[in-house]
Amino acid sequence: MAINKKIYSTIFLLLICSICLSQTDTTAFSTLKVHSPKRAAIYSTVVPGLGQIYNKKYWKLPIVYVGIGGFTYFAIDNQKEFNRYKNAYILREDGKDDEFMGILNEQALLNEMDRWRKYRDLCIAGAVLIYALQIIDANIDAHLMDFDIGDNLSVKLMPSQFNTRFSRSTVMGFGCIINF
Repeated sequence: MAINKKIYSTIFLLLICSICLSQTDTTAFSTLKVHSPKRAAIYSTVVPGLGQIYNKKYWKLPIVYVGIGGFTYFAIDNQKEFNRYKNAYILREDGKDDEFMGILNEQALLNEMDRWRKYRDLCIAGAVLIYALQIIDANIDAHLMDFDIGDNLSVKLMPSQFNTRFSRSTVMGFGCIINF
């Protein structure tokens, strides 16, 4: 019985030691941050502008909110104008007086309703477009976080002379040299 306890204790001790010695140093991996494009896109989808904050592009945040807020404001304003002409048209159809009586006929009211509806729909489309673009922007920014923009990347434009193929004359133009 005592021999079994010693054997079990030895095996247990060896297992514990092997587990402790087999652990690797994870400090090198814990300091390495992976910048996830997927996470940036999800953040921007949930809260507009949060992907830009995740990418540390804080200057883009006002552009996102002014764009979405501006289009939303004008969509609401255009909806109010649409309702104004719609209510006037409904009152006129019921035979009651409206604010445009003597100024606009029924067809003009319908035309104004269509105009304000079109403006409202364009503003909604603009807000949705800004929303989608900020998601795409956050994703692309996250993809380009590790892009090398070192000193050995350069583009040089310089005036050059080119020989034309057909007339055997020279023309002036620009030459481009790209170094990686």
